[in-house]
Amino acid sequence: MSKKAIVLSSGGLDSTTVLAMAKDLGYQCYTLSFDYGQRHQAELLAAERISQAMGVVEHKVVALDLRSIGGSALTDDKISVPEAATSGIPVTYVPARNTIFLSIALGWAEVLEADAIFIGVNAVDYSGYPDCRPEYIKAFQAMSQLATKAGSEGRTIAIRTPLIELSKADIIMQGYALRVDYSLTVSCYQADEQGRACGKCDSCRLRRMGFLDAGVEDTTRYV
Repeated sequence: MSKKAIVLSSGGLDSTTVLAMAKDLGYQCYTLSFDYGQRHQAELLAAERISQAMGVVEHKVVALDLRSIGGSALTDDKISVPEAATSGIPVTYVPARNTIFLSIALGWAEVLEADAIFIGVNAVDYSGYPDCRPEYIKAFQAMSQLATKAGSEGRTIAIRTPLIELSKADIIMQGYALRVDYSLTVSCYQADEQGRACGKCDSCRLRRMGFLDAGVEDTTRYV
């Protein structure tokens, strides 16, 4: 029987690399994206075209209204996206986002009887997000065993984080080895309607430096 995996897809560089890695490991992949009130729709359009290009079994978009609680530059237009390096937890952190996303992915994984959930969290270039740390993933894995029918029956839905200890350059090199087309991806926190990157935000800086360090062409479309 073929292995099934839910792959969280933001339309960005990391999640697209994770999708390629999951497919390379032989999983039948189902991509899951969230329309959560983020600043732009370009990343959702990117996730859709990436899912089509990479031949997933199904691509699902779940609508959530995280703007109703705000607290992040990505969900509150009154908070500006920073264009200078900052320390600590940045204002682009969306409160409890990965916990919400992983919980919904866990539910879909139970319905599909999937073997794994793949998420592109990274603890090296993670920009200060507390829900991208290995100890967080370990805790969520433990919770999933207690909270699900699958866990109560002794079956594990593995939370897979293949990028968690890689640098951005390492991630890009892995993706290039798997023939990922990064021109399809959108990583920018404030991309325009055409999906072109600002080149100034924290996500753009990390992405641009990753291509430089990897020594490969940056195919990102900038404003």
